[in-house]
Parts: sequence; C-alpha cells; structure tokens
Amino acid sequence: MSDIFDDIGGFSAALPAATPLIGLDLGTKTIGVAISDSLLSVATPLETIRRTKFTQDAERLKEIIKGRSVGGIVLGLPRNMDGSEGPRAQSTRAFARNLSRIVEQPICFWDERLSTVAAERALLEADTSRRRRAEVIDHVAAAYILQGVLDRLGHMRSTGA
Repeated sequence: MSDIFDDIGGFSAALPAATPLIGLDLGTKTIGVAISDSLLSVATPLETIRRTKFTQDAERLKEIIKGRSVGGIVLGLPRNMDGSEGPRAQSTRAFARNLSRIVEQPICFWDERLSTVAAERALLEADTSRRRRAEVIDHVAAAYILQGVLDRLGHMRSTGA
C-alpha cells in the first residue's frame, strides 16, 4: 500500500532517487497518462486509457509503472475555480485510495485547474486538427499536470524550500 500526499514536500521526500514520475489526468471516460524523465525535468504525453472498470484501468497503469520503473504517481485534482472540491475531486480521491492499495509508489495530488484549457490552447497553436486534438487532449493535459509538479520539485531543489 502506498502513501497519498496533498503536499508536494511530503511527496518529494517519499520519492526514490532517479526514477521517473507518471502524471494522470482522470476523466470520466479516459485517463490521460504522461511520463517524466528520470531527472524529473521534462513531462512527455504518453497515452490515453479508455476507462472501463477500475481493475482493468489499474492493470494498465501497473503495466506502465512497472515497464517504466516509475517512482511516483501524480494525480490531477479537479478543484473548482474557487479552490473548493466538488464531486469530481471526490471521485479522484477515491480513485487514489483504490490505486494506493495495489501500487507501492507514493501518490500526490496536484491542482489541475486550467490544465485542459492550457493543453487545448497549445494544440490549437500547433494547428492540430479537431479530430487529432480529441485523440490527444487527455494525455497532453496529463503532461501539463506533471510538468507543474516537475517545475515545483525543481524549484524546491534549487532553493532548498
């Protein structure tokens, strides 16, 4: 069973050295997946998992985690614009609790407000077709979420904070 963190400091302390992180953008129909490098500097969109049942979704995540030697999991937490948590945030917390029972890696929540908006904007600027945007938006959003964590971890390392 793994630990679940709301704060990046505790999560950082629980991470093994030189292992990549995985970022997840949890939707009702899909899970966007992104991966970092082992230096924790760059997030790359990886894939979108079509959600079925938790056990099948978790099995695919476990395959990715094992295959890529992942050291930690970042889950985008969909807060409301005022910072409060609604039903989607509670659903994400429940997913994390269930996932923590079957993986050993620490799990951290990261505020994902506007990550999908940022991903959509980047894809529009790249002149991506509507069809292609629909195919990649979830794992591009996961990369935005994960990059936010990587940037914060890098800042913490450089300032000692």
